Amino acid sequence: MQKQLYIFIHFLLSKLSLFFKAVKTRVRKHPKKSAVLMIALLVYYFSLPRTLFQVPYATVIESSDGQLLAAKIATDGQWRFPAKDSVPEKFKKCIVYYEDEHFYQHWGFNPVAMYKAVQQNRAAGKVVRGGSTLTQQVIRLSRHNQDRTYWEKIKEIVLATRLEFRHSKDTILELYAAHAPFGGNVVGLEMASWRYFGVQAHQLSWAESATLAVLPNAPRLIYPGKNQEKLLKKRNALLLKLYQNKEIDQLTYELALKEPLPQKPYDLPQLAPHLLERVVKKHPGERIKTTLELPLQNRVNQIASYYYNQYKQNEVHNLAVIVIDVQNRNIVSYVGNAPTDVQHGKDVDIIGAPRSTGSILKPLLFASMLDEGELLPNTLVADIPTQISGYAPQNFNQTFDGAVPAQRALSRSLNIPAVLMLQEHGIPKFYETLQKLGQKNINKHPDHYGLSLILGGAESNLWDLTKTYANMTSTLNYYNQTKKYRSQEFADLNYIQGKEHDFGTDSYDKTLFGAGSIYLTYTAMKEVNRPEGDEAWKFYDSALPIAWKTGTSFGNRDAWAIGTNSRYVVGVWVGNASGEGRPELTGVDSAAPILFDVFNTLPKSGWFKAPLNDLEQAEICTQSGHIAQDDCPKSKQWIPLKGLKTKVCPYHKLVHLDPTEQFRVNSNCVSVDQIITKKWFVLPPVWEWYYKSLHIDYQPLPPFRADCVGETQVQMDFIYPRATSKIYLTKNFNGVIQPVVFKVAHSNREAKLYWYVDDRFLGTTQTFHEMQITAQTGVHRVTVVDEKGNEIKRKVELIRD
Repeated sequence: MQKQLYIFIHFLLSKLSLFFKAVKTRVRKHPKKSAVLMIALLVYYFSLPRTLFQVPYATVIESSDGQLLAAKIATDGQWRFPAKDSVPEKFKKCIVYYEDEHFYQHWGFNPVAMYKAVQQNRAAGKVVRGGSTLTQQVIRLSRHNQDRTYWEKIKEIVLATRLEFRHSKDTILELYAAHAPFGGNVVGLEMASWRYFGVQAHQLSWAESATLAVLPNAPRLIYPGKNQEKLLKKRNALLLKLYQNKEIDQLTYELALKEPLPQKPYDLPQLAPHLLERVVKKHPGERIKTTLELPLQNRVNQIASYYYNQYKQNEVHNLAVIVIDVQNRNIVSYVGNAPTDVQHGKDVDIIGAPRSTGSILKPLLFASMLDEGELLPNTLVADIPTQISGYAPQNFNQTFDGAVPAQRALSRSLNIPAVLMLQEHGIPKFYETLQKLGQKNINKHPDHYGLSLILGGAESNLWDLTKTYANMTSTLNYYNQTKKYRSQEFADLNYIQGKEHDFGTDSYDKTLFGAGSIYLTYTAMKEVNRPEGDEAWKFYDSALPIAWKTGTSFGNRDAWAIGTNSRYVVGVWVGNASGEGRPELTGVDSAAPILFDVFNTLPKSGWFKAPLNDLEQAEICTQSGHIAQDDCPKSKQWIPLKGLKTKVCPYHKLVHLDPTEQFRVNSNCVSVDQIITKKWFVLPPVWEWYYKSLHIDYQPLPPFRADCVGETQVQMDFIYPRATSKIYLTKNFNGVIQPVVFKVAHSNREAKLYWYVDDRFLGTTQTFHEMQITAQTGVHRVTVVDEKGNEIKRKVELIRD
């Protein structure tokens, strides 16, 4: 066969050579006729459109290894996939033997086949055979199956020969396989193989390939339950031809005959429907090979389905999960929503939807303050009743620690320390940081958010948040490898296979956060209390080292969990797309279990290396977390490079005691040689009030001995309200004005305090220093005096409702 084809091509080339020589001679002798010939050749050359098929295609997404993830039907209602660059060998042989045995020998049309078709049609009195080659059929499909007339047949022949000059035989087969009708609205081999056999085209058996090969010739035969005998007869006849031509052996032939015909249509895989919708917006009608890893996507879908079935019992109907490969920012799993129903926003892609952030931004504030030298990891921050310009944040558990190390406040997600830290850091500065991190939904003026910015007063989305943590993790990883940063480290997430980011040039200048600050932030995040059932995680060698953070928005509307190790970032959101809150919906209880189940599915990754070049050791006060002074108990700790500019510990001081060490004294009542000097850890009165109840080792300052005079140290302070507060007095259901309760902390628990409002005596308190105050609208001065004459004052404005 190859030898005959070679002889034929050689003969054709020799004839073409003679033809062009004749044309050259004719041009010289007959210029006018030559012009007509040239015009005819130009018409022939441009007769075939550059794009043969002007039809809409389905949008198709595939996994990183080419497996079908999901598809959306073409805009004309046809399931027509974009053409692939190859046709499976089995189908190629089947279609050639069935439709056009001489496909590889002719130049677009087969005169012998056309003559036989005319003879058979004339004998039958109707069209029983077409005589068209596969090339002609491609032309007819591209021309939307025009009426079969002799003139149309001539056009097909001309265009078929032109198509043969433009494309290879394999490309022509690819065009045919992509556009042939296979019954109903199924167009193309790939869609047909999924629809009728539930597999990819290259997975088809010989019997399945033969079934599909006969369908374009009679697509109505495929309807389940109908025409089964005709379809079976055509398929088996083709299998026999394949056997007779030694394309398949006898065993394969006999087994193929026993295979059943398709009985019911299969549904297309819809493993990433929400990513598909994202792709449709930017790449409609295209085939996109994504970065999603099919086994992982299947597993995360299973996890999402499991938790959805659990949470819907509590009327929580939506969730989303995204997994990022930090090395290249590739999305390796994308679950945009739970497998819920239409009534509960099934089609909403939660990953890109702006939702209240809850506490999920707290690590970014912590990292920013570390990086600016405004904080050390264990610096004590206040956790006391707080009111700032009418804003009164509350901790989730409604308790107060008095003072708590900053990283412990982060791991416990305490609200009041976070608000006070943001107040110190500055809202505009933190807002600018969030803009650099690409939080596009946080787009109003900083004054719009105020201090609530750190507690969920702003909105973000799972895409931007996981991108932020992926960029931070990559910054730390790259610095540990090279001791440098990259100028374009903060890159967007990617879902298209083969697309590579340009991370810029190496530099010693950090992009935003230094590697040391990121490492210390992640170290703090590793200590976050894990969800119920995983409390003993530290005691297992197989425990996953993860830096993670949860968040719960106001009204329990949004539950977040985002975690990272050195390779992956996982983001989870749980809630209702409608915004309806549920009492038991929290980040720790609802989102965190999903987070850890996903991490358990991922390949194991180790913990981050400490970027020692971006850290330095310093002597830190073990009690206050500040730079140690001479009177502090000290320990060596790693801190950010700018950490040394933070203030020295202000809470340790030398205290003078009498020989019994039970009272403070001075030289007015005890001789100097009898005074005992000790180092003492002293917190401000309001901090101390709450701190000492949780720290049994905390020792309040001893009182001054009664015979000592001249000491005027303040030993008390207001817990509530803050200075220059504006307080609204409201009515109860009976219309009675409710008083405001003032609170004071005193270092001596047994002290008796005397209360005054505008010089009017109200009463005394002892042990628990709380006083109800009701007054007219206006500015008032509250004065509190202890038994030793120490007094504190607070000016407030009361407004009756």
